[in-house]
Amino acid sequence: MELRILKSLLISPVILLSGILFLFSCTKEVKIDIPGYQEQVVVDGSIETGKKPLVLLSKTANVYAPTNIEAYLNSFISGAEVLVSDGLQTITLELVYTDELPQSELTQVSEILGFESFILSNLHMPVYYGLNSTMIGEAGKDYSLEINYQGKTYTSTTILPAPTQLLEVYWKPEAGYTDRGFSWAKLADPAGTYDAYKWEVKRLKGTQSDEIFSKPFNPYYDDEFFDGLTFDFAYENPMTCRDDFEPEDMRCYYALGDTVVIKYSKVDRAVYEFMEKKYNQVYSAGNPFATPINIPTNIKGGAMGVWAGFSSTYDTLVCVP
Repeated sequence: MELRILKSLLISPVILLSGILFLFSCTKEVKIDIPGYQEQVVVDGSIETGKKPLVLLSKTANVYAPTNIEAYLNSFISGAEVLVSDGLQTITLELVYTDELPQSELTQVSEILGFESFILSNLHMPVYYGLNSTMIGEAGKDYSLEINYQGKTYTSTTILPAPTQLLEVYWKPEAGYTDRGFSWAKLADPAGTYDAYKWEVKRLKGTQSDEIFSKPFNPYYDDEFFDGLTFDFAYENPMTCRDDFEPEDMRCYYALGDTVVIKYSKVDRAVYEFMEKKYNQVYSAGNPFATPINIPTNIKGGAMGVWAGFSSTYDTLVCVP
């Protein structure tokens, strides 16, 4: 027995060494060729029912580039030709700067871009806008976009789908409360067609008034699972959800007496797929376990981004039972 133990002790280092040599003999140096940074044009353009077309052009930034406000403003493109056509007329969008717009136009631009007008009025941000054009978005029409920049042409087409008006909007107190609740709506989704929607809100009076529309946590959805159905659904108050000065027990609710404007928009499939992936990426940013997301684009020619059409309807909700 002792001999066997001694033998095993003598053989074990040999076996160990053999295993190590075997592992090293199986290793192979792997070289990964990571492509370098390549600058691309980014398009953020939209046309809504009743509004003029607007396009924001910028360049992608290197991950190591500065992130200050000067670098942000320098990323925008001001030397392009941007054309929009509805099939009957073609217009060239004017290059304008947000700090030079009259207040009436600045308000509209701020709603489209999602920045409050006092912020845009202090930024020398270039946008391409149908300032002096009579073209406004009409439901049922296709709108094509053409961008000419540094010898390259980028194109896209979007449609303004027939809008779907909500059957009803209402407010009711959340269980256990009498002075706070969510916004509710009833939708009759058209049967047999693809439909995608966007939900936005702003308060007109009450605890606080809002200048621009805000989006909730998940503002875009399509009818993949409810085609042709009629149902009720609720949304939180995105403004108070993000307000650190709001009492914690009131966050994400509308208060009794608030007056809310609901902007309910239809988008086509390409726009929905872009927006849905974009918001998923935003929500998962910084999560090391999140699945990588490739955001699609409806821009042809090598640019990134989206040319989006929104068919919008509006409802006013008074927050009383």
